[in-house]
Amino acid sequence: MTDSVQESIYQAIASVRLIDPHTHINPHQPASRTLADLLGYHYYTELAHSAGMPKGDIEAADIGPRELVARLVNHLKPLENTAQYSWLIQICRKFFDFDGDRIDASNWERLYETAERRMSQADWPQTVLDLSNVEAVFLTNDFDDSLTNFDTETYIPCLRTDDLVFHLAKDRTRQRLETCTGIELSGSITTLRQCLSQRFAHFVSRGARACAISLPPGFTPTPVSDGRAGTAWEHVLRQGALVDNAHASALSRYVFWTLAELCDEYRLPFDLMIGVNRGVYADGVFQGQDLYDSRVSLIQYRELFNAFPRVPFPISVLASVTNQELVSYAWIFPNVYTNGHWWYSNTPSFITRDAAARLEAVPQTKQIAYYSDAYKLEFVWPKFDMYRRLLAGILANHFVRQCGWSETRAVELGYQVLRANVDQIFPKRGGLAEEQSTRASIPAKEDEFTARGQRGPAEFALGGSGAAAISEFATEVDSGFVLPDDPVPSAIELDALDIADTELRSTTAEAPAFERELIERDLDTIPLNVGDLFGDQDEADSQVRLLRGEHSFVADEESLQLQTNPITGELMLQLPDKDADEADHDLTIIDSDDVWTSDDDEDPLERE
Repeated sequence: MTDSVQESIYQAIASVRLIDPHTHINPHQPASRTLADLLGYHYYTELAHSAGMPKGDIEAADIGPRELVARLVNHLKPLENTAQYSWLIQICRKFFDFDGDRIDASNWERLYETAERRMSQADWPQTVLDLSNVEAVFLTNDFDDSLTNFDTETYIPCLRTDDLVFHLAKDRTRQRLETCTGIELSGSITTLRQCLSQRFAHFVSRGARACAISLPPGFTPTPVSDGRAGTAWEHVLRQGALVDNAHASALSRYVFWTLAELCDEYRLPFDLMIGVNRGVYADGVFQGQDLYDSRVSLIQYRELFNAFPRVPFPISVLASVTNQELVSYAWIFPNVYTNGHWWYSNTPSFITRDAAARLEAVPQTKQIAYYSDAYKLEFVWPKFDMYRRLLAGILANHFVRQCGWSETRAVELGYQVLRANVDQIFPKRGGLAEEQSTRASIPAKEDEFTARGQRGPAEFALGGSGAAAISEFATEVDSGFVLPDDPVPSAIELDALDIADTELRSTTAEAPAFERELIERDLDTIPLNVGDLFGDQDEADSQVRLLRGEHSFVADEESLQLQTNPITGELMLQLPDKDADEADHDLTIIDSDDVWTSDDDEDPLERE
């Protein structure tokens, strides 16, 4: 009975059209061109090398695709027991009508030619997607990807941030960041933050649905003050890759924390892939050098999870030994989600144990069942099919046979973790996409961001970096621009508009409530402690302290009188007497490097 139920459940969940939430697919060349693209996948090259194939035979510079396949085929036999080999056989059967159970010297050439002929068809990528029953795949995009010339509905952008967090000391990384943002990285940490924000605006405006990073075992994300980050940034700019580890670490933690803040601001999930040690096997083949470290613990991320309750954190762990800890964190933290079976955990025995533990202990809405991690589209199907068969077994044996669930109810759980959660955790919003959708049933003038002044309504000057960032993220509505999820314009936005004044104007009854919801969401509900205003508290308990050198404060009634500004009509403190001696108003700024007075031509703050 169980076998028939298991097969019935498998058939049902196999009919679910999937979105693969994590791949390394190149949207400009998503499918393979020859069999070498399949056999060149690092799983096969690293396993063949491990079984005795010389690295030089795999990575020789002058080797062509057909010769590479010929060489690898001669080393496939030791791999026939592995799950990875079964993926290869299933691909060849599914897509190339292969009817054998092994690839060897007797059949590889015919298979190579059949595959090459199929792959040369113009619609091959879409054919693979349709045969695999896959609707879309998430990408892994470098921060400077232009995200152009591909269908972002099928190939969904995802901002990968490893270089930003760990490689800003490299000149090349900083040059790439300056080039793609149009913002010059000065000695001020503010410019770096502007670049990061601009990248989020760029990605979200083009449909990105996640931010992601791979993290080493020793990394512990904690907040870093602007002052400490500024010091680290100055050292990085001066010393580059030779910078002291303490400064490099502080900058990495600052950038990572800033990314989490931007995920919160732009409402993006932050995928964390935790625990990989890079370059453990220095002589390994390409992508076959990295291993996990059992010393990693999610306790290192407790401050992050507590600090950003609105940010979803889909977590992948490199080793099955960390799965119980991940289950426990997803059990407790509302913003922690179990995410796939990554790398060294991606074999049937580990998946069966880890998936069962998750399904037994974690709310079903908090599990992203699987992702392929594929580099070519052909690998999505066999990897997911391996997982679906294992999932069907868990659903049939545990939930139907042991727990007494109906088959229909078990299938619903399978659908929830395979597809529904991907839609819910990674919703299709992406800045403009969601804002336009939200406003679809509201007249076009709702939440119109207009400006009054000599230049007319919301006329943009696109020369500066701030304006470029706004133009990335703003959408035109009649004569105005909508700034998503931002009811009050920032200083950068006002500078970019380059106009006299601005106002936020709503022209429908629905708009004020919509604006209030956005404003209330970001309000700080903790009242500001201004100290003892009425002298009722004991002086020792007061949190207000006089400046150094002051002993008391007595209000000067005359100097505190408000006057009307003759230009704006605004009430303000009394202006200085224009006839006073100019010497009385000289300003001197002294620091460790400079002495500057108001008579100098250059402001030292601008020099920095």
